[in-house]
Formats: sequence, C-alpha cells, structure tokens
Amino acid sequence: MAWTGARSLNSLVPSRSRPAGKAEPAGGTEPAGGAEGARAAEPASRARPGSPRRPLLRAVGRALAMVCAFVLMVAFSVVLARLTLEPSPASESLTHSNLRPGNSLRAYVEQPVARDAVKQMGGNLLLGVPFGVLVPVLAPRARGIGRVLLLTAFVMLLVELAQGAVVTGRAFDIDDVILNTTGALAGYLLLGRRLGRAVHARR
Repeated sequence: MAWTGARSLNSLVPSRSRPAGKAEPAGGTEPAGGAEGARAAEPASRARPGSPRRPLLRAVGRALAMVCAFVLMVAFSVVLARLTLEPSPASESLTHSNLRPGNSLRAYVEQPVARDAVKQMGGNLLLGVPFGVLVPVLAPRARGIGRVLLLTAFVMLLVELAQGAVVTGRAFDIDDVILNTTGALAGYLLLGRRLGRAVHARR
C-alpha cells in the first residue's frame, strides 16, 4: 500500500498541542516555580512584620508617665493636707461655716486689700489644678471632663467636711469646693486633657 504525499511520517506522531481554550502564556513558558516563584521575588520588606519594639516602648512610656503622675499626686496630697487640715487655734473665733454658695466669694471680693482677695481665691483655685492635670493620666476611665470635676468636687467636699468637723480653727465652706472644682476644670482644659490622650492613646 503506497503512502500519499499528504500523509507524512510526522502525522503518525501524537500532537503535543494544548487543549482547546487554554492559551499559551505570552513571552514563552511560565517562570520556574510558578506563583511561588513570583511571591519569592517580591521585596522582603513586604513580608517583614512590624517591629515588636513599638508596643513595648509605648507600654514602658505609659507606665513611667503613670508612676510620675502618682508621685506628684502623693506630694500634692501631702501639701493639701498641711494647708487644709492643720489646726489654727488663733483663728477659731473668726471662722464660721458657709453653706450658701457665693457668700464667701462676695466677702473675698469686698475685702479692702485686693491682695487678700487674690490670695484667698487664687489659692483655692490652684489647689484644684493638680486634679485636672493628674487624674486623666492616673485613671484612664476618668478622662472625661465630667468625671474629673465630680472626683475633684467629691475629694474637696470630704476635706471641707473634715475641716468643719474635727480641725480646730477651720470651717466648712461650700465656696472653697466651688473654687477647687473650677481650678480642676482649668487644669484639665489647659493640660490634663492632652496628657491623658497622649499617655492613654486609643488604638
């Protein structure tokens, strides 16, 4: 049987053509390793995780800030106790309790010497400032302005009650509580709010 010209020896060899619908990739064959080789070629910096030192440094800085705030609060408490809870027998006959807001403030303003008024009102304002500055750092849950003011008013109310009840030459004065709380408000708005956000930054 004779072979025709149309049928050559190559026609007997099975064809290695790709199945229908599967096109040859442009530029020749796939790179060695396929997708894994492509991933290996990516920059190493993309696969490198973030440095674990940052959370550690933040935690250490937060702890140091809280320790410093605690030490300052203890020192302030000692000063507050010496200024408000030490007996003053010489002024026992001059002191009287004040339960009506504004009475002592009016008396301070009406004093003939302005320096005495500034001393009385300014001193009570300054006594409240550390609360507004240090409480947001020491107590993250008390960072809000309302909680800071309530805590300051509560502590100062206890101090005034102790003055009126057990300390000789001291008396309870509601206006002192108002001035102390106002000082805490000023400290919070000027510095305490920023310090609290910096130390206890939300993630």
